Amino acid sequence: MESLTLRFNKWVIDEEVVVKFIEDQTAQKLRGGYYTPLDLAHFISRWVAELKPEKVLEPSCGDGAFFQAMADVGSFQKTSLIGFELDKVEASKAAQRAKDLGLCGADVRSEDFLQWAINNMGKDGERFDAVVGNPPFVRYQFLPPEFQVRAAAIFDELELKFTKHTNAWVSFILASMSLLRPGGILAMVVPAEIIHVTHAQSLRSYLGKECRRLVIIDPEELWFEGTLQGAVILMAEKRSSPRQKAEGLGMVPVRGREFLRRSPSELFAEPQSINGKTVAGKWTRALLDLETRELFDELEAHSDVHRFDDIARVDVGIVTGANKFFLVPDETVRAYGLSKYAHPMFGRSEHCPGVIYDERQHAANAEKGSPTNFLWFDDAPNKMASRARQYIERGEAEELHTRYKCRIRAPWYKVPSVYSTEVGMLKRCHDTPRLILNKIGAYTTDTAYRIRTREGEGERLVGCFINPLTALSAELEGRHYGGGVLELIPSEIERLLIPLPQTIEIDLEGLDASIRNRPTHETLERQGEVVLGALGISKAKQASALEGWRKLRDRRHRTSTEAVDA
Repeated sequence: MESLTLRFNKWVIDEEVVVKFIEDQTAQKLRGGYYTPLDLAHFISRWVAELKPEKVLEPSCGDGAFFQAMADVGSFQKTSLIGFELDKVEASKAAQRAKDLGLCGADVRSEDFLQWAINNMGKDGERFDAVVGNPPFVRYQFLPPEFQVRAAAIFDELELKFTKHTNAWVSFILASMSLLRPGGILAMVVPAEIIHVTHAQSLRSYLGKECRRLVIIDPEELWFEGTLQGAVILMAEKRSSPRQKAEGLGMVPVRGREFLRRSPSELFAEPQSINGKTVAGKWTRALLDLETRELFDELEAHSDVHRFDDIARVDVGIVTGANKFFLVPDETVRAYGLSKYAHPMFGRSEHCPGVIYDERQHAANAEKGSPTNFLWFDDAPNKMASRARQYIERGEAEELHTRYKCRIRAPWYKVPSVYSTEVGMLKRCHDTPRLILNKIGAYTTDTAYRIRTREGEGERLVGCFINPLTALSAELEGRHYGGGVLELIPSEIERLLIPLPQTIEIDLEGLDASIRNRPTHETLERQGEVVLGALGISKAKQASALEGWRKLRDRRHRTSTEAVDA
């Protein structure tokens, strides 16, 4: 079901925010238009029909496919159905469809839902018994300026924290929930990232406070063809009064379409609700069973288990603004005589498949023609060699000096904040994150992080980081995207749990070889014995933590066609 139908191919959006040009995006992505499969719309409509609603809101009606589902289910012929669709052509289709289906109470409005919602969110605004739909999946930076303002205004109206990383669907759900009457229900097909992305934290907190009960129907497969975007069904019942208890969140994992034959109300009531820290933060904890959640809490309280932020500092890598210009293979260094300005670097998993980056690994990367050199031009222009100056002019011919990160520097080709650390960490991973002992002081770009230990030596931190508890912690704290790749931003890394036994022997060479040559679960199992065993954690609990990691890792990979590390 599409919502915010955006058909502009040449929007001029704040170039200081946009990194990826609009022209590179598909029309479907820009519209946020992925139509809900009719069987899912039927399931949602059946649940709403049980409420016998008088007024139903569809904030993103597209051409009216949800109207089709309501007509098929019945019970909606005289219901007041208000639908919003920005695109006039699609709105016309939806209005005609509702008329043909005999939904005499349907009112399709070709206007912006967010602006209408802002005007109605006050205490005297219109309220609904139910909200259905599939909000637009459009990133904030791809919205025209007027829509960006309205998306942020929804947060302001509800006194919630806003971030410019927010996707349009978050504002749509917030506005929709605020327009529900007490005791009303919301049922929407939403991105699976609602469970874990940082920019949806305000939404998760708001739902946890406003709803008596929340349920996520979590499928093993993709519901939308032609996209790697996972989706879930969010079912929510608003509290009937401020004094009604908020039960929390329940998860219903499903495989295939068999669940659609069941009663939606029974499915909504089925899972045990989880509250407390599970709902207060990311909802990933709800994917674990009670035993694993309790084990995680037990290990978190251990005196030798630390939050990453207590033992190390995380800084982003070097931001060049034009990686292809500043990160080059040996061939480019030779061609322009740039050896004076060339420094060793790594920035991708293929550059360092283990946990040690040394001269041997660097030479192997160079032999393959990888961009192993970071160019740092720190000479004054009048002292720069002529061939180096030619390379600078080549960049200017490609208009690199006009890019935002480059043009705010003087001169544009002198990259700031250039330093290396003993430990590095890649931003993304396929199975589980790892720290890298940077033995040659190589530089890293913003595809990796620079790690500085607050206490102890880097080798010990690198060796202890690989274990089932930290791997599970990364799954709970991180986020993932199409293809199943796990990503951690600095604030998420800072919350990772790291066991640091008082006495432990680190065989980093052996760990490096194991990561390169053995399956990840075997390496983690062995590291569980070494690291968690040194804390006195039983093998049974080690195995439980490992199984918790494996469950979340496998769930993350289920949408994968070919997950590739960045």
